[in-house]
Amino acid sequence: MNHLGTAPAGTRGRSAQATRWLMQVNFLSYVQLTSLALPSLTDSKGSLVVVSSLLGRVPTSFSSPYSAAKFALDSLFGSLRRELDVQDVNVAITMCVLGLQDRASAAEGVRGVTRAKAAPGPKAALAVIRGSATRASGVFYPWRFHLLCLLRGWMPQPRAWFIRQELNITTPAAA
Repeated sequence: MNHLGTAPAGTRGRSAQATRWLMQVNFLSYVQLTSLALPSLTDSKGSLVVVSSLLGRVPTSFSSPYSAAKFALDSLFGSLRRELDVQDVNVAITMCVLGLQDRASAAEGVRGVTRAKAAPGPKAALAVIRGSATRASGVFYPWRFHLLCLLRGWMPQPRAWFIRQELNITTPAAA
């Protein structure tokens, strides 16, 4: 499953209605599709492949509504994976954590906010396919995002420094 709800910069300029729409696209639609597909997947011992974002694992500036939706995905499917395991249900869940992809819509959404380079879409797609085929529990593309996610809990200060390096924000001059 992959849904694209854009991530405009931050909460301050965002209405509750716009945030509700973002949660509908990037979280609640996954809940609905999963509940409909799970009986068939259980019978066929199938797989769920969930395409998420680095911002669902590592919060950063100017992404709060989008990050909230993606964190919710991580929690939902992490919990569902545990429930299925406890019930001895053979349905694989592959959570794909991707960074910025080289799509025009993605580039437009972060223009002027980040210095991060977009990753090639076909290579990300290949990583997702490999993860699905092997029933991996997680896929990180680019691979360095796995390290960043590990650092999140272990060393919060270096992680914060790394995130600040990716932002293209200047401090306004004092008046």
